[in-house]
Amino acid sequence: MIVVDTEEEFDWNAPFNPESNSVHNIELQPLAQAILDKHRVIPTYVVDYPVASTRAAFTVMRSFIDEGRCEIGAHLHPWVNPPADGPIDIRHSYPGNLPAFIERKKLIELTEVITTNFGRRPTVYKAGRYGIGVATPAILRELNYTVDVSAVPHTDFSSDGGPDFSSLRSEPFIIANDLCELPLSVHFVGSLAHLGPRIFPCLQGAGIRRLRLAGICGRLGLLERLRLTPEGYTLGDMIRQTQAALATGTRLFMLTYHSSSLLPGATVYVRNEKERTAFLRRLDDYLRFFLCEIGGRTDTVNQVARALMSETADSE
Repeated sequence: MIVVDTEEEFDWNAPFNPESNSVHNIELQPLAQAILDKHRVIPTYVVDYPVASTRAAFTVMRSFIDEGRCEIGAHLHPWVNPPADGPIDIRHSYPGNLPAFIERKKLIELTEVITTNFGRRPTVYKAGRYGIGVATPAILRELNYTVDVSAVPHTDFSSDGGPDFSSLRSEPFIIANDLCELPLSVHFVGSLAHLGPRIFPCLQGAGIRRLRLAGICGRLGLLERLRLTPEGYTLGDMIRQTQAALATGTRLFMLTYHSSSLLPGATVYVRNEKERTAFLRRLDDYLRFFLCEIGGRTDTVNQVARALMSETADSE
């Protein structure tokens, strides 16, 4: 599966600004979509409010949908999503930290604008900054979402108020029989990979981070945590991640990236056109590896979720 966080450009290191809602990166999405088309991959673009409400942006994305080249989902960035209720700060940039009634109102607004401007009601949700919260599953069920793709295994965002997924593995699971959770693909590689869930959190402590032990362990081939994305990882990293996960029995993979990485300078991952060319090449080369070299196949998020829920229902 491929999930694209389809969103506005903003400075990831600056305070969250409701006025930072430029979506120039969307006009560049055909560059990556052409690669996906070549490999017959149908991605899921999870779009946020600035994309869904800006005609120049949603027209580009809707053309993909109308031609059957992608699926659409929802991506909630609360600081740029009406209504303008609740605080705007780091903690509340995770939508699951908002009061439940505000999270619900914002997701209703997002769902409605997507439905109106894309002609389809989204059923896939990804919380901005991966910030799913306690109230989120009930809100998703109320609004007829069937899939959540917010969870990031083996990763802790709690240092600034986000969720702690450090004990979560990459296997999908069903929430309350009618909501499928498909986590991002995050796996450990190295000679100590089997101990990763126990060792890696210890390497993330404030004092330990200053010693850079996690980087040393990676360079020595002992332990690395790799996410399946062309952002910040080499093709070799992506292949090692997949091979290590296959060796432990994993058969379901989710590749992710941000739409804004196609606009040079909009993310730290792509600072110029040369780096964008390399980014697109990594995407192309990884798909060739996955589909041709190891015999993988692709499905949409919705197809995978329906199959998993059907299997669960049959086993009950």
